[in-house]
Amino acid sequence: MNIGIPKEHRPFEFRVGLSPAGVEILTQNGHTCYVEHEAGVGAGFSDHDYEKAGARIVYSPEEAFGRADLVLKVARPLKEEIEWLRPRTTIAGLLHLPSARQDKIDLLLEKEITAIAYEQIQLPDGRMPVKEPLARIGGRMTAQIAATLLQNNHGGKGILLGGLPGVPPAEVVIIGAGVSGTCAAEAFLGFGAHVTVLDKYLEPLDRLATRCPHAVTMIATPANIARTCAYADVVVGAVLVPGERAPIVITREVVANMKPRSLIIDLSIDQGGCCETSRPTNHEHPTYVEEGVIHYCVPNVPSAVARTSVHAFVNAAMPYILQIASLGTEAAIEQIPAIEIAVNTHAGKLRHLSLRRPNTGDDDGLE
Repeated sequence: MNIGIPKEHRPFEFRVGLSPAGVEILTQNGHTCYVEHEAGVGAGFSDHDYEKAGARIVYSPEEAFGRADLVLKVARPLKEEIEWLRPRTTIAGLLHLPSARQDKIDLLLEKEITAIAYEQIQLPDGRMPVKEPLARIGGRMTAQIAATLLQNNHGGKGILLGGLPGVPPAEVVIIGAGVSGTCAAEAFLGFGAHVTVLDKYLEPLDRLATRCPHAVTMIATPANIARTCAYADVVVGAVLVPGERAPIVITREVVANMKPRSLIIDLSIDQGGCCETSRPTNHEHPTYVEEGVIHYCVPNVPSAVARTSVHAFVNAAMPYILQIASLGTEAAIEQIPAIEIAVNTHAGKLRHLSLRRPNTGDDDGLE
């Protein structure tokens, strides 16, 4: 199979769709990889690294997309990138199509593109093996992001996360006890913060309590969310519904009742955001203030540690990439349930009901 690895064209996306190690695995299995010139620079991979792994370097995005039967990306494609795809080819990446513009979905259907979303690959036990390592990275990064944004020189309240003897630590509220929420709790506790975690269900809270015995756990009712956010210095939204837009669990009224210059980090923003006042930002301008509260809503948080992120998600995605390349898209969908559940569009048809909705606008405003 011919496999294209283009350079990511979204601003501040430093990751790449495949590492040189992944290219080597594919080429050793008889596949041809076309890597766009300098596609891996943001993650510290040179063209020479890819050539040593057996890739062929191409010098335009049109060629990286146009030569490929299978395109491997990180971020959801721009409309221009979809236009570069040949009809009836396959694209795989962290697509987050439930929060994409409807005209992009329409174009995928028109060209009969098979769109496979890594973040929706799911095992029978409910685990999401490709999304998990990136969720861990995002969760762990929240503590260092919060520590910086609470500083006065970044507009924060001037609070040290861990406090000092005689001075209480920061109050951190995390909504969602999944992978990213649990990793965030561990990171904040490591800084010495006081952490409260809320979730709709007891089972994830029970798992979190075992890993983080010093965290307070609560059921995420509207009343509990409002009460905890009111005293929080930091609120982390880590809400996920696989394959769907994130539900709004933090209303504008809740935000308005938070303490001035407190901080919201919305890790759900790549799925539309779980806070009513959230809107996508980027790594250059990561924050804004609304209702007197600092909002950090960067969709691709792990991109800031691109090399670690690429190695992490390629390690997890490589078995599925190899199955698609070796079996072919049709056979992989038929034979591998974990891949089949991640197919968003195929043969001109929608495979996810969550994509059947009005044009709500792209989550980062890019075409």
